[in-house]
Amino acid sequence: MPDRSGHWEHVYATKGEAEVSWFQDSPAISLEMIRAATADHDAAIIDIGGGASRLVDALLHGGYRDVAVLDLSANALDAAKRRIGHAASTIDWIVADATTWRPARIYDVWHDRAAFHFLTDSRDRAAYVERLRSALAPGGHVIIATFAPDGPEKCSGLPVQRHDSASLAAELGPEFELVETRGETHHTPWNSTQAFQFSRFERQK
Repeated sequence: MPDRSGHWEHVYATKGEAEVSWFQDSPAISLEMIRAATADHDAAIIDIGGGASRLVDALLHGGYRDVAVLDLSANALDAAKRRIGHAASTIDWIVADATTWRPARIYDVWHDRAAFHFLTDSRDRAAYVERLRSALAPGGHVIIATFAPDGPEKCSGLPVQRHDSASLAAELGPEFELVETRGETHHTPWNSTQAFQFSRFERQK
């Protein structure tokens, strides 16, 4: 997609946190899967496409001390920083495109809710997986949430690629073993519903 970052900068410059369809007051499933992946509060966790999500707040409240949030939009990350306040200084905020980013370190948990499904080009998906492989530790976990096969075909005016656990497994490759998958009926701020799926994989050592 041309000018991916420009699209999302505009979205977060013109809409409030709770004025986007993917807003969650409490990211319960994401937090449960991260806790299942690691109970180590020093584990390195990165939230891909985290935007202004409240997952980072929940992770801090849960005692996790090594958290990074990556997003295309500096406006989105600035909104999260303002909400969190002084604790924002403990987070590694990364403005980057996950398909071109060059990870500078290794993470134990890679989390992505509603970013991967915007990659409708197979080349972008391959580039994303290449970054994942370079950034995730052996034995680490990747959690990817996307629109389910019966979910919306578009979001924020953009087409999406819907997935289930099998299609995600095919994208990630055999070194990633499916651990669990869960469905979610997401309720948007205007009371419509969207079918999501969450899948957690463990990278084989």
